[in-house]
Amino acid sequence: MFTGPIENSANGTIRFTYPGIFSGREVEDIKLTFKNGKVVKASAAKGDELLQELLKIEGANRIGEAAIGTNYGITRFTKVMLFDEKIGGTIHIALGASIPESEGLNKSAIHWDILKDMKKDGEIYADSELFYKNGKFLK
Repeated sequence: MFTGPIENSANGTIRFTYPGIFSGREVEDIKLTFKNGKVVKASAAKGDELLQELLKIEGANRIGEAAIGTNYGITRFTKVMLFDEKIGGTIHIALGASIPESEGLNKSAIHWDILKDMKKDGEIYADSELFYKNGKFLK
């Protein structure tokens, strides 16, 4: 399940529990802080230099996609993001280009999906209402 965010709406900090994989290179323990939709602070325990270089690419410092993984049959991280981004109990965002179907406006030479496990203490709110907790949708 994916969407494109309102381009200036992301505010806050997110820490990713899985390594970001870009062209076969790993970036671990990524932490991003957003203000009005733009990354204003970024760090990684491993691969920080690559992270900083990627964020210099036009449009790569904004979210192009936000998604929730819903396939609980996928149980392990494989480093193949086309599969991993669908792992049930995870979310991912993509830095860079928006997906055309989402009608997002962000343009970039990259679209980099980064994955976070939500199964422990993860919460997602919409319009101040909790609708997803610990990797599951609430009824």
